[in-house]
Formats: sequence, C-alpha cells, structure tokens
Amino acid sequence: MIYSDDNPALARSPQSLTVHVPLTGTDIFITSRSKKRTMAEPRILVTGSTDGIGKATAIALAAGGAEVILHGRDEKKGRLVQGELAKIAGAGRPDLVTADYSRQAEIRSMAADLASRYPRLDVIINDAGTYQEARHLTEEGIELTFAVNYLGPFLLTHLLFPLLRKGSRIVTVASSAHFDVGRIDWDNLPGQRRYDPWAAYALSKFADVTFTYTLAWNLEGTGITANCLHPGVVNTKLSRSAAPGIATITPEEGAMTPVWLARSPDVAGVTGRYFDEKMETASSSLSHNRKVQERLWKMAEDLTGTGSSDWQG
Repeated sequence: MIYSDDNPALARSPQSLTVHVPLTGTDIFITSRSKKRTMAEPRILVTGSTDGIGKATAIALAAGGAEVILHGRDEKKGRLVQGELAKIAGAGRPDLVTADYSRQAEIRSMAADLASRYPRLDVIINDAGTYQEARHLTEEGIELTFAVNYLGPFLLTHLLFPLLRKGSRIVTVASSAHFDVGRIDWDNLPGQRRYDPWAAYALSKFADVTFTYTLAWNLEGTGITANCLHPGVVNTKLSRSAAPGIATITPEEGAMTPVWLARSPDVAGVTGRYFDEKMETASSSLSHNRKVQERLWKMAEDLTGTGSSDWQG
C-alpha cells in the first residue's frame, strides 16, 4: 500500500491519528496521540529500507510505535519513503541516512553520522542487499555481491556496536539460498574471478548466517542478541532478477519475521538462531562448521579493517 497526502485514511486531527496498516496475515491498528516520543519506544535502524522488504519492515515498525531510522543509497528516494512513514507513524519525520554499501568509506561516514546524533540503538536490522547478473568489483577489488550483502552489514554492525546496550537486537536478513552452498572455493574470494550470479548471492547469504552465529558467540554475556532469517521468496526487484517467474509473497509478508525478531518478547534473550516464518529452524550443516565460520569472519575482519576484540562488551 502506498500512502500519500490524498489518502483519506490518513487524515489527521490535532489530537490523534488512527491508522490501519494492512499486512497479509496481520492487521495492526495504531492510535497515536500528539506527544513527544518516549525512551520506551525502541529506536530501530533498518538498512535497505527505501524499497522491498526493508521498506515494508520500516512501515510495520513505525506503525507499531518504533522510532525508525531509514537507510538507502538514493537520498531523493529516501525522502519519499520518509514522507510515507511520517504519515503512518503520526510522530514526525523518521530520520534518514544514506550510504552506498559497495563503498566502505560511505558506510563509515554513515556510522559516524549516526553515532553523532544518537546515544543508543535498540535494534539494527541488516536488510540491504543486491543481486548482480554480471561480475563487478568494488574500489577495494571485492566482488560486489559479497561486499554489499556480507561485508556491508559486518562493517556497519561493528561500527555501531558502541551504540548497543543490554537488550539490543541485531537482526540480519539472510536467505534459504544459503543451502545451495555445499563447499566454499576459498581461492575464488574475495574477487570471484570465476563468477556465477546465483552462486555469488547464495555465498553472500551463507556468510550472513555464519556472521550471525559467530557474532552471537562473541557477544555472549553482553545481553545483546544476534539472529538471522529467511524472509521467504519475496516479490522484489532482487527476486525478479534472480528468479523471474517464481512464485512469490508480498514484501509485507516478507517483513513479518524481521519485525517479529525486532519487537517480539517471545525472542527476548534468544540469540544465534536462524528463523523462517517466525519459527526457529535449522540452517545448513556447513553453516555450523566452526572452521568455516571463523575463516569467513577473519576474512571480513581483514577486508574491513576490524577486529574481534572490538565486539566484546
């Protein structure tokens, strides 16, 4: 659903605003009074939130009363989504940060911007992602899919760790595509000279799963949780490019699990797990291989210039 100024359902009075946000399988009614936000309302950064699953996630979270920070590459597109969420939430314009995930310098700049404006984050939802039909390299000589889908969330989460506190949650959107990784051609990383678009995408999402497991282990005792999920095969630009004609669900349906992991008390304290349709499920056996986890983690550290000791609480 696209919300615009001429939508009568969003007519507001000075006293209150009631919004019905239709999500397939979930109807959320939010009544908002004209007041300042309270600290009890969670502050949630949703990356890749100007389109697809990320946008639907941001809309649902804002409708549920969260203070949402949007992220996208295109500031103009982000401003349009910002306006949509302001109408839904009825509590002022949500913040917007921009960064191209293929450029580590921009990720660092975005993280510094966030740290200068916010003393804390309650939830980070790593949703930004890409699917590339042809091989492209970043400025650092890293294959683009691997850089955006794996190194991007790895670096951003690392940089924003000082803003997290006990009870904060890190939610990473992975994919069931990770099951297609039966072995890793280490010699082909990080540039992937031998390039296959689906294999590159599957590997990046496999790395997101192992990132979650190692991160949860590194954060043990901090009270900060890290989980990942498969959102379903969602009707987005990515899925239409990767698998045209395949049966899909809506972005609103795809947003249900990340929203649940971000807000539900059912998963408070739960960490290091993989979810599908709001249920914990087993990821691939290879994703549980500690040597594989550690090697991918070390590779990310080397390629982003970070260190494991920085994650200790």
